[in-house]
Amino acid sequence: MSLTGTSFLYTLIALSVVAIALPLVLWSRIRGPRALRAAARVLMLLFAQGTAVSLVFVLVNNQNNLYENWADLLGTGNHVAQAADLGADGTGGIALKRLPRVRQAFHAADGPGMHAAGGVRVTELKGRVSGVNADVYVWLPPQYSEPAYRHRRFPVVEVLSGWPGSAKAWFGSLHAHEQLLPLMRDGQVAPFILVAPRTSLLPRVDTGCANIPGTVNADTWLSIDVPKMIMDNFRAESAPRGWAVAGISAGAHCAAKLAVAHPDRYMAAVSMSGYNDPIGERDSLAAQSPALRAANNPYVLLRKAFVPPRIALYVSGQPHDGYEAGVSLEQVAKAPTTVHVVYIPRSAGGHTMALWRPQVVPAFRWLTLEMGRHHVQPRGTTPLAPSTGGSTHAALASGNGARTGAGRRRRQQRTRW
Repeated sequence: MSLTGTSFLYTLIALSVVAIALPLVLWSRIRGPRALRAAARVLMLLFAQGTAVSLVFVLVNNQNNLYENWADLLGTGNHVAQAADLGADGTGGIALKRLPRVRQAFHAADGPGMHAAGGVRVTELKGRVSGVNADVYVWLPPQYSEPAYRHRRFPVVEVLSGWPGSAKAWFGSLHAHEQLLPLMRDGQVAPFILVAPRTSLLPRVDTGCANIPGTVNADTWLSIDVPKMIMDNFRAESAPRGWAVAGISAGAHCAAKLAVAHPDRYMAAVSMSGYNDPIGERDSLAAQSPALRAANNPYVLLRKAFVPPRIALYVSGQPHDGYEAGVSLEQVAKAPTTVHVVYIPRSAGGHTMALWRPQVVPAFRWLTLEMGRHHVQPRGTTPLAPSTGGSTHAALASGNGARTGAGRRRRQQRTRW
């Protein structure tokens, strides 16, 4: 029975009802020695507590997509078949253009939110370069199946979850596809293909989207194997022109790092409540040595870049939860790198899906403009421009509030949503 399936949830609800009814009906009717009656009553109480805790856990897990299956929860899932030393560029010297086409079979994904907005599909991909074998979820924009777009290639956003976190989080918890569907139909947001690869690849540790010889090649999985599969199976634009990466929490760190490290594979990145130094997630494999921390820190990579990468970064966060990381990237960035920092007030909430959910639309509006996909703006829509203060709660939620600089122009603008 699936951990996130409706059948398991309904079973727990039924057991919880039984657990409440049992003491009410049997408490005073139990016969036998005193010790036996006491033991029976204790068992009924433990049964009631166990079912209640389990039900709450499943509801929270389904809401936040923390664990996708029993293997993730129990720490028994291993999706790494091999982890060869692939060198600094993560290719192992393989001529990627000469690799045979990847042909994948997809089927409808199950779980909360998976059937909404046209449905999400999933496949099990064997990474030829990375040695990672894991699932990849794909959502296609409404225009993809329309005859007028049959010869059109579509931009792609690779979306990454936090840790612990399921690849389904962007669909089941953030409802990204449900939020973006009407905006794509109206032309307010570009018709992006959304691709959600698994990032929990090893038991009980965060890979930090790093390549660590002998352990995991998570960077190569995300930036080489997954994009190649998408471009081989869908009408997707080629990299880097048509590719961006977005993430939340630990996935936000990965998004910024992947874009900075691979401007030949991505042109933009969205980081929500991320961090630069991998030590921000102490269970990250990338935080286990100073060398790994430096090699996977987007701030260090930007500062040491001989040629500044031609990428655009959108970094949102609250004080001490992503905002300072964005400001530091902004300060070290040099043209043609651009950094757009979004300040989120403490009053907006904490480090949860409820904080990130309303950021989806503003982030994708930014991606649409940044990637040159914004065409005619439909009549009656609000221009994507920051206000100058006095933002209402509605303005904050929509992404149109502003936190302006003090009396000086900046190349990168900070806004408050």
